[in-house]
Amino acid sequence: MPSTKALVSGLSLLLQIPTTQATATDINHINPLIGSTAGGNVFTGASLPYGLAKPVADVDGQNTGGFSTDGSNVTGFSSLHDSGTGGESFPCEDGGIAECGFTKERRKRGYKLDSVKAEPGFFGIELVDGFKVDMTAARRTAVYRFSFPSSGAEGDGAVSTDPVISIDLTDLWESRQNASISVDVKNGRVKGNGTFLPSFGAGSYQTYFCADFVGARVKDGGIWVNDRAGSEPKELFVTRGFNNFYLQAGGWMSFEQPDEGDTITARVGVSFISTEQACSNGESEVPNIEGDFDKLRDEAKKAWGERLSPIKVTPGNGVSDDMLSAFWSGIYRTMLSPQDMTGENPLWESDEPYFDSFYCIWDAFRAQHPFLTIVDPQAQSRMVRSLIDTYKHEGWLPDCRMSLCKGWTQGGSNADVVLADAYVKNITGIDWELAYKAMVNDAENEPLEWSYEGRGGLQSWKSLNYIPFLDFDYLGFGTNSRSISRTVEYAYNDYCLSVVGQGIGKDDHTKYLSRAGNWRNIYKEDQTSFLENGTDTGFTGFFQPKYMNGTWGFQDPIACSALASWCSLTSNPSETFESSIWEYLFYVPHDMANLIELVGGPDTFVKRLDYFHNSGLADIGNEPVFLTVYEYHYAGRPALSTKRAHNYIPRTFNASNNGLPGNDDSGAMGSFLAWSLMGLFPNPGQSVYLISPPFFEAVEITHPETNKTATIRNINFDSSYEKIFVQSATLNGKPYTKNWIDHAFFTEGMTLELTLGEAESDWGTRKEDLPPSLSDTVVQNGMRRA
Repeated sequence: MPSTKALVSGLSLLLQIPTTQATATDINHINPLIGSTAGGNVFTGASLPYGLAKPVADVDGQNTGGFSTDGSNVTGFSSLHDSGTGGESFPCEDGGIAECGFTKERRKRGYKLDSVKAEPGFFGIELVDGFKVDMTAARRTAVYRFSFPSSGAEGDGAVSTDPVISIDLTDLWESRQNASISVDVKNGRVKGNGTFLPSFGAGSYQTYFCADFVGARVKDGGIWVNDRAGSEPKELFVTRGFNNFYLQAGGWMSFEQPDEGDTITARVGVSFISTEQACSNGESEVPNIEGDFDKLRDEAKKAWGERLSPIKVTPGNGVSDDMLSAFWSGIYRTMLSPQDMTGENPLWESDEPYFDSFYCIWDAFRAQHPFLTIVDPQAQSRMVRSLIDTYKHEGWLPDCRMSLCKGWTQGGSNADVVLADAYVKNITGIDWELAYKAMVNDAENEPLEWSYEGRGGLQSWKSLNYIPFLDFDYLGFGTNSRSISRTVEYAYNDYCLSVVGQGIGKDDHTKYLSRAGNWRNIYKEDQTSFLENGTDTGFTGFFQPKYMNGTWGFQDPIACSALASWCSLTSNPSETFESSIWEYLFYVPHDMANLIELVGGPDTFVKRLDYFHNSGLADIGNEPVFLTVYEYHYAGRPALSTKRAHNYIPRTFNASNNGLPGNDDSGAMGSFLAWSLMGLFPNPGQSVYLISPPFFEAVEITHPETNKTATIRNINFDSSYEKIFVQSATLNGKPYTKNWIDHAFFTEGMTLELTLGEAESDWGTRKEDLPPSLSDTVVQNGMRRA
């Protein structure tokens, strides 16, 4: 969960809204405002699936995603967001520019909460002084429609003179380094560009915009600096300013008084290549500025409908609209990012796709990318190809990337998991030789700056078989922390590497399979754990930091948990990242059977997992907890996974504006919810889906490539959720006792029927019914199979 600041690419004019739909009725259940307050940080504006242009209103409150329903003030409207990026325009109409407030502090206005309208392909809002702004989007173009308020007595029809629209060359967190703008009054066009800093990474990036205004005659225009404006000159170059004195600056245009009911429309083309390309993007995507608004809005809805069409739901009697809204809205958010920036990459020339805003893979690999694999495998293939092409041209697979910049690495090299997941699920179009080369590079070569690419500590990883506490690492440089979380993540990364290597016939895959067991080297059998009030948790055996000489360090197992202090890269860095040792103990996704045996067997494991979730140690608002909800399956208690999911849904995941327990992280929370409501949960990097009854009567997923439909159906479905436990199951009409299923379920279009009851049964509890684990692997015909 990166702490994303609202990074606004200062020059685009407005923002965008996402749209989704699977059938004609499902589109009505999408609510982009879910998670728009209380730290959900969702992007609520207009967008195409994986679209670059993302217009929305920006506020001065919770503005990581640009807009929030927290009742704060609107500071402008901008067109680029990364679950939190933008550049702003703002309307005013005070009879000229003299009384217009140009700086954020002077121009900010409250908004009417009941005026906010967000739906697939559209965002609209009315400010307290009567300004109304509607917006929609094409792939690289945002369109805004401004309606100006009447003046004088209510109902007299009078309209203020000289409406003014200003364009601010800044971003929400004021990272702009320099920028330029030119105002063409004759043609009603404003062009600009600027250099900005990424919100969770290193380096800088440039964006370009081209804004065209129609609907009223342009009377004048010019520039402004620090709340002073003039009609001459028409061009401006501005730097950041001196020390803490940040220069606010931009351009403006005034318009002839519009007739009552008339609007001014702005088309804003955006680009990462050049101003000329920004203009070309706008002209080609939106040739008729005024007339195309409703067309674009309709096309956006259609585009979302096509992307979501593989999924169909039979809700069942009594299922609430809120449950359906939470479901479809969660799916919708999985396709806002990564953003398809093919043709907008100035860093290298390539015939391969280019996706950006992997924000971050540490968040997304667990549920979002596996979800796209089943509903949009073509897009997932293009994303994987983009990751590999980034390795080809920049030398490393990214772990986090936004706005052409390298984002901070949070744990391991988790693009490896995304690639392995694509491999085991037969995603097509991938050069697997090159993919394997990229993964081996992560495992064998340490970069100089492993804070934003690759892995650090590889010398110790290879010689000591763990990442040491206070490692002596002179080969590369990064935040020398997270020795526990990096150890367990590197182990799984190497497991994923071994899977791909074995599959394509590489002899060295056994080396990485051996390294996959390195997590055991930081397990301290006699380590105890106490709560802050001194209460013994009653469990012994936890991961602990270990020095290079093999002696143990210490980190309190509850540190960095929801009961203690927050730990991140920069805030209280520790030996675990954003989660506690309690949470990371459960992160052995490839060998849960070995972990369960290590902590004392299935009964002890279940008690420990119960304590983790019931005590408040678990943070459902952060991604490492996701798999722990369903790990009861590995202990032969799948019913407890179901019970745990119902404990969190709808209590912490629901259809309210604060209906997410934490940062959505570009769709991570949405995908966790979607999987849970559908009745399956992935163990990414493996062809394993853990079975838990859907929250609906039935769900169908039609594979976009094989065109075969997989169905999960509940028998005895009960919308009051008293009957939530599987009593028996059939697969294609035949008895099925395993508590998991593989990817062929989707590609071959199987039907899984679950008969439900009110009590836990013995279904899925036998050893032979459990999901595969590495330590249970046997060799058959030279291939490892569960």
